Amino acid sequence: MLEAFVLATILCGFFGILFKKNLLMKIVSMDVMSTGVIAYYVFVASRGGMVTPIVADGTDKVAYADPVPQAVILTAIVIGFSIQALMLVGVMKLARDNPTLEITEIEKNNTP
Repeated sequence: MLEAFVLATILCGFFGILFKKNLLMKIVSMDVMSTGVIAYYVFVASRGGMVTPIVADGTDKVAYADPVPQAVILTAIVIGFSIQALMLVGVMKLARDNPTLEITEIEKNNTP
């Protein structure tokens, strides 16, 4: 059931990128899609176990969580945040020259 919600989040973000005409909404849709991808990756990585991989004397063998996917996810979050900030700066520069953020209006104003 959780996989279905994560897949729905990814699809909502994907269709938002395809069908929204406002640049700001496209950025938000991309953020929703990346959040869904990260949630799916965390969901798949947590199947191995939920216990911290610290081994002490006399500990029974249990399924430990792999720390490598956690590090990859933290890196993906930071990279996604920086890409989103860069896209917002680009939209701010476009908004300075155009009165709207609709793609069709921007294309009309900038075609020779």
